[in-house]
Amino acid sequence: MNKQNIPGKTIFTFIFIFLIIVGATQSRIATVQQKIIEWQSTPGLANASVGITISDNQTGEQLIRSEPQLSLMPASIMKLVTTATALEYFGPDYRFSTILSYSGTIRNDTLFGDLQIIGGGDPTLGSMYFPEGKNFQDEWIKALQNRNIRVIFGNLVADATIYEQQTIPGTWVWEDIGNYYGAGASGISVYDNLYEIHLSSEIAADQPTKVIGINPEIPGLDLQNEVLSSDLNSDQAYVFGSPMDIRRIIRGTIPKNKNDFVIKASIPGPAALLASEFRRKLAETGISISGETRFEKAKAVNEQIALTQSPPLRDIIRVTNHESVNLFAEHLLKHLAFQNTGVGTTKDGCKYVIQFWKEKGLDMTGFFMNDGSGLSRFNAVTASQMVGILNYMKNKSAYSDDFYQSLPSAGNGTLTVFQNENFPKQSLHAKSGSMTRVRCYAGYLTTISGRELSFAVMLNNFSCSQAETIKKIEELLVELRKL
Repeated sequence: MNKQNIPGKTIFTFIFIFLIIVGATQSRIATVQQKIIEWQSTPGLANASVGITISDNQTGEQLIRSEPQLSLMPASIMKLVTTATALEYFGPDYRFSTILSYSGTIRNDTLFGDLQIIGGGDPTLGSMYFPEGKNFQDEWIKALQNRNIRVIFGNLVADATIYEQQTIPGTWVWEDIGNYYGAGASGISVYDNLYEIHLSSEIAADQPTKVIGINPEIPGLDLQNEVLSSDLNSDQAYVFGSPMDIRRIIRGTIPKNKNDFVIKASIPGPAALLASEFRRKLAETGISISGETRFEKAKAVNEQIALTQSPPLRDIIRVTNHESVNLFAEHLLKHLAFQNTGVGTTKDGCKYVIQFWKEKGLDMTGFFMNDGSGLSRFNAVTASQMVGILNYMKNKSAYSDDFYQSLPSAGNGTLTVFQNENFPKQSLHAKSGSMTRVRCYAGYLTTISGRELSFAVMLNNFSCSQAETIKKIEELLVELRKL
């Protein structure tokens, strides 16, 4: 055997194998592209707008890219943009704070001055997602008792001025804003800014229902119930009402023959609810307060009584993306504005997010942002922009793992509709987004060969069902795993 020929044969063999692998990869990419092309002739999808980008997030190579790159409604995958920006700006250990303080002086057991709740924009105060913090008011009472305060000659001040008075973005639709998922972000938010309406329904359909309870009790709530019983076994009831307005109307249907059917609505004024509850707790523990409740900026000279802090931001972001909590995303957006301008507004938050990613080198042409959660139908993003942000968070962010872990895997969170066996070993981590005629997914996918992909699949204005659209997208992602 001529030993000098071995290196040449080895190189030839390597090139041959490499070409086979490349050829196989190109063949699989072609298969995926063919599936996308077939959507154009699929009933229900033929007239839909489609935006798709699939990228190797290690090399940055775009493997598949729909043409043209359309600006499409992202729905809740907009939360990926908001949470990524907040994580980069604040860091994963950041905590929101709410302060109980006083102005004036304490003599013996009497406070001569105002008791002040100073909101710091904490979205988790009393949140069902963080039950370990549900007793914060008891801790405030204990802090007052530790100072031997039993009488307050002054007012109770609730200061929510860290954010603008308008709690919801102006582009949200009327059907959303009275319901729990349409709760707006306030400088003082509490209980996820939602309350429960308990209804009972008759045995027969098309009969009036009765309100049997409200939890928590909303001070002064004027609730008009127009909900009927129905043969449909689903919640078709919607709450209508403006933010800060105590008048509410419930319309629609709930299933018949229910003793206690719960629908969730957005709290009209979270600061007012917290102030009302805290005054009641003060009275129950024998602490009297002589003044009124005021909603204004706290006095500059004040002494801290208690400090309530949120869980770390990594945990808030995990809940935001895993459970798709609109309220948390809106808080993050306004807090970005607060840190940069001094007042948390939706408008300035959106401006900051766009500028942030421009400075990271992304082309933000065609990116339109009107809220932090994706509930606005005025939002528009390209699939390439979404993948660009995903690639940045994967490769350049110091908090890459925190962001990655915030995304649910198949069978969990907002990905419960995907079959876990199609994406074993948590090979899929992604966020879904949906609203009427909108279905989007964006995140990370590890292929069978170990290749790591970033992807965004966005569909707008389809006429088939959401279930059919989900199935098509899942089939596409399953095919992508073969790359």
